[in-house]
Amino acid sequence: MTLTRRAAPSRRPTPRTGWRAALHAVVLGLSTGLLLAVVGVALVVIVIPKATGSTPLTVLTQSMEPTLPPGTLLVVRPTPVDAIRVGDVVTYQIESGRPAVVSHRVVSIATASDGTRSFVLRGDNNAVADAAAVVPGQVRGVVWYSVPGIGWVNQLVNGSRSWLVPMIAGVLLTYGAVMIIAGTVSAARRRRRRARRSGPRHVAGPRRTGQPHGTVSSAG
Repeated sequence: MTLTRRAAPSRRPTPRTGWRAALHAVVLGLSTGLLLAVVGVALVVIVIPKATGSTPLTVLTQSMEPTLPPGTLLVVRPTPVDAIRVGDVVTYQIESGRPAVVSHRVVSIATASDGTRSFVLRGDNNAVADAAAVVPGQVRGVVWYSVPGIGWVNQLVNGSRSWLVPMIAGVLLTYGAVMIIAGTVSAARRRRRRARRSGPRHVAGPRRTGQPHGTVSSAG
């Protein structure tokens, strides 16, 4: 006789429903969004300027409103003086050799008899041009691109580079490690569940020979 036994039905994992699913989706979305935001800011403020030899600066005054309000990030790229045109926003040193700079728009260009150029600049929000013409030795470059609001981040990064950049790197590495560990644990759990579901469903008992079960024979 063959005995069979049905395997107990395997328990399937209960899917997340209701508030748990919503909370999981919100946490995942926020963490992913935060990571992308940090990476994006790092690219705009640090990576791209460094890779192109540009300088990130922050607008601190209202002289270029409404085009470039305070807090705007300016990325200033070195530009040959001959390539500067009227309408460009040029960053120049107030005094040659001093760190203080101004970023204003070129309103006119003058060329001396010896071919030397000078530039008259004015802030978009100013009624008059800057007091003195800018000579080539003062020019730091032309504004390549600007990002509103990110300038304050640039101020923080440049003022705290000794600890902020390592901290951001540590946060990114920790986030990556947590995501890798979570993915590994989740994959191991799925493999165990699949192994339990695909286990043997029938158990065969020993086959009995001779008289059928339940039949008694006697001589008489």
